[in-house]
Amino acid sequence: MDSPHLPLSGLTVVALEQAVAAPFCSRQLADMGADVIKVERPDGGDFARGYDGVLNGMSAYFAWLNRGKRSVALDLKRAEDQVVCAKLIRRADVFVHNLAPGAVERLGFGYDALNTTHPRLIWCGISGYGPDGPYRDKKAYDLLVQAESGVVSLTGSADAPAKVGVSMADIAAGLYGYSSILAALLNRERTGGGERIDISMLECLTEWVMPPIHTWQGTGRIPARLGVRHNMIVPYGVYRCADGSINFAIQNEREWSRFCVTVLRQGQLVSDPRFATNAQRLANRVELERLIEQHLATLAVREVLARLEQADIASGAVNDVPAVVNHAQLATRKRWVDVATPNGMIRTLLPPHNLMSVTPRMGAVPALGEHTQQVLAELAEAH
Repeated sequence: MDSPHLPLSGLTVVALEQAVAAPFCSRQLADMGADVIKVERPDGGDFARGYDGVLNGMSAYFAWLNRGKRSVALDLKRAEDQVVCAKLIRRADVFVHNLAPGAVERLGFGYDALNTTHPRLIWCGISGYGPDGPYRDKKAYDLLVQAESGVVSLTGSADAPAKVGVSMADIAAGLYGYSSILAALLNRERTGGGERIDISMLECLTEWVMPPIHTWQGTGRIPARLGVRHNMIVPYGVYRCADGSINFAIQNEREWSRFCVTVLRQGQLVSDPRFATNAQRLANRVELERLIEQHLATLAVREVLARLEQADIASGAVNDVPAVVNHAQLATRKRWVDVATPNGMIRTLLPPHNLMSVTPRMGAVPALGEHTQQVLAELAEAH
C-alpha cells in the first residue's frame, strides 16, 4: 500500500475524527505515507461529507481533507464495534481524535486507559479549548474560535470586523497536531515511550495573535483593523493607482528610502521626521497614506509596478480564486495533480512539505466504509 521511501511508511494511524482540524492533521500523515484508518459512523460518516456537493456531489472540505485514508464504518454505540475500534488502536502508532469533550474517555479510549496497555502509543486530542479549564466542555467551531482568540477583532475594516476567509483555527490546530505528532514519534525513537498531546484551537490561534498582544502589553495600543493594509507596518498593503490596485510592502528604512526616491520620486520624504521610522509612519499613517494615494492615483499600475521592481520593493497581485488556480508559479512548479474520489477525478495541490527525496502519496478520497471489510480482515489475520 505505501511506498517504502515515504517517511511515515509503516506507521498506522487511527483517526476518530470529523470536520476539519483532526482530518487536516491526519491527512498530512497520510500524505507522508502513514496508513490512516478513518473511523466513521455508518449513518452518514464524518459530517463534513454533507457540507455541500460542489465536486460532482462530493463536499469540497471532505475531498480536501481525507485523501489517502481508509474509511472504516463502525457504530461506536454498539459494544462489539467498540471492541473492534479498541483492537485497531491497539495496533496503531498514533491515535488522533477531535470528538466532543469527554467522548473518547466514555468509549474507553482516553489516554490513561490506553497508556496502561499501549505505552508506545502517540495519543493526540484536538479540541476547542483543551482538556481542562472553564471552557473545557464548550463546543468550538472555527468562526467561534477566531472570535474568542481575537483574530476577528483584528481583521476587516475600521467599521466592520471580519472572519478570515479560510478555516484558520482548524488549520492551525491541525498543523500543530501534525508537527507535535512528528516530534513525539522522534522522541519515541529515543525513549521508547509514547506521548499524550492535547491541542487547543484557542491556544493555537492566540499564539498567532502574539504580535498585537505584545503591542498592547508594551504600549496600551491595539493595532487597528485596516482591511488590506498592514496594521503594524506602513506602507504595506493594497493601494489604488489610476487604473487598478497594487500590493506592496516596505520592511525597513532602506526600502523606505528607495520607495521615496524611485517610486514616489519625492526624495525629501526620506528625511521628513514624521516618516523617518516605521513607528513614526504608524503614528502619522493617515497623513502619509494620503500622500501616497494622491501620487499613485496619477500613475498606471504598470508604471508603479515597474518602479517598485526597479527599487527592489516586494509587490504582488490581489488575486481572486480563478486567478490563483491559473497562477503561473503553481503551473510552472507542477503543483496541480489529479486525485481519485468516489465521484470522479479532481484537481488538487501537492502538499507543501517539499522534501527533495519524497513524492507525497496522493491517495484516493474514500467512500464511506469503503475499507471496512479489508481492515477487519487484516485484524482477523493479526490474531
